[in-house]
This record gives sequence, structure tokens and C-alpha cells, in this order.
Amino acid sequence: MAAVRSATVRRDGRAALRYLLPAGILLGALLVYPIYQLVVISLYDYGQPQAAGAAPLVFLGLDNYANLLADAQFWTVLGKTVGFAAACVLGSLVVGTALAVLASRVRALPRTLLFLAALGAWATPAIAGSYVWLFLFDTDFGLVNEVLSGIGFSGMAHHSWTFGTFGTFGLVAAEVIWCSFPFVMVTMYAGISGVPKETLEAAALDGASVWRTSWSVVLPAVRPLLTIATVQSIIWDFKVFTQIYVMTNGGGIAGRNLILNVYAYQQAFAGQEYGLGSAIGVVMTLLLLSITGLYVRSQRRSAAWL
Repeated sequence: MAAVRSATVRRDGRAALRYLLPAGILLGALLVYPIYQLVVISLYDYGQPQAAGAAPLVFLGLDNYANLLADAQFWTVLGKTVGFAAACVLGSLVVGTALAVLASRVRALPRTLLFLAALGAWATPAIAGSYVWLFLFDTDFGLVNEVLSGIGFSGMAHHSWTFGTFGTFGLVAAEVIWCSFPFVMVTMYAGISGVPKETLEAAALDGASVWRTSWSVVLPAVRPLLTIATVQSIIWDFKVFTQIYVMTNGGGIAGRNLILNVYAYQQAFAGQEYGLGSAIGVVMTLLLLSITGLYVRSQRRSAAWL
């Protein structure tokens, strides 16, 4: 019996590899070579003269990484990036999951309108959405300041939302959450809708509360989808560029609102230090792989424990 089961597992594994092979080849062509080039460039003194062929390449080894890790600004930007991404991921998951639960409990027409509004936010280009939010929170003509001052908050008249570091990051995070939560909402709604009604009815008959049913029945059922939504959100929010660049005019005053993606852009293109910019890109890739790997591993342990 064990031999038959082992043979079945091997046969299923080979079938899975055959199905995944075309996608693996495509991903390898699109990702492996560019990442390889990124690593190679990060090992050289590669600036505008080298890119134009006017100067020879100078091999630096790990000097770009050493200079990067010794730069205090890099660690400051890294800390801001992690905090900003964590806030965006948490906000997207909370808002998306809450609206998914709401969509599962309302009638067809309100649910359709909710999905249309959410997908409209998701389909809005990042640069267009950023300018819309800047207009809404404009110091002199923004609708938000006018409404707040009109209902009694007189101190909000002509308030600058993009001057302070926390206010700016909060505004950008709100815009990122606004355009990111629809993915979480649709994903979680699909998972909630897939929970068998018989299971929920059985839990209700056993006297389980709504909270107990959600924790012990619904959450285990949607855990794989929640893992996917979280990993996708981490990847997307950790490498946000357009919203920060547009809404802070390139990183804010004296670089107070820099995150790693904008910092890499400044080093590589504004400073014409392509090798250093590539090193930042490699570090970002390793951080993302580490974070997502640890999260997926923790979720597998939790699933095994349950």
C-alpha cells in the first residue's frame, strides 16, 4: 500500500512539473537574466561614461555594497521603507478583508456596486490616482481642507499635508491602500464564498458565535488565499515608486520622504551611479525574498499546527 502511494506521489509530482515547466521557462527568461545583469553591474564602477563607452569598466567587487551598508542615509531610508510598507500591507488587508466580509453579507445590487467602485480604484493608473489625491489634499484648493474647516476644524484651513514626514507618508499610504485593497477584497471574497454553507450551518447549530465561526471555520478555509494576498501586498508595497515620487516631488524636502525605490532611482539616474543603484536593487530583492519566505514558512507552520 505504501509503495502504491509513493508511486502515485511521484507520478503526480512529474505531472505537476510538466505543467509548470512552460511557466518556469518564461519566468526564467524574463527574470533570471535581468537579475543576473543587475548583480553584474553592482560589482563594477558603472557610471555614465561607462554606459556611453567613453571609459573602461572597473571591477570593484563588493565595494558598492560596502559603501551602501556604511551609508547612514541608506539605513534611515530602509527603516522608513519597512515602516511604510508594513502600514500599507496592514491597511490593505484590513480594508480589503472587511469589505469582502461586507460583500458576502449584502444583496446582489449593493455587492455589484461595491465591486465596481473597488475595481475602478484598482484600474486607475498610479500616476493619475496620485495627482487626484494631491488635488483633494491641496493646501489652498483641496476639498478635504475646505470640508474640515467648514465643519469646525478651523486649524485645517490651508493645512499642508505634504510638509511633515509622517503626514506625507500617511497621505501616500492612504493612496496606496486605496488602489491596493481591491485585490485583497476580491481574493478574500472568493475564499469566503467558497466556504461550504453546510459547514457554517453546522457551526451555528453547535452554538458557535460569529467570532468563533470566523476564527475556527472561515479563517482556516481562506488561509491559503490570505497568504497569497499578503505576499503580493508585501511585494507591491515594498517597491512602491510612482506614488512616492509624484506626491513628494521626488522624495520630499531634503529627502525626508525617501524609500528604497526612489533612493535607488536617485543614485542610479540622478547621480549617474548605476553600480550603486544596482546594489540597492539587489539588496531590495534579497529583502523581499527573505520577508516573503519567512511569512510563507510561518503560515505553513500555523496551518500544520491547526
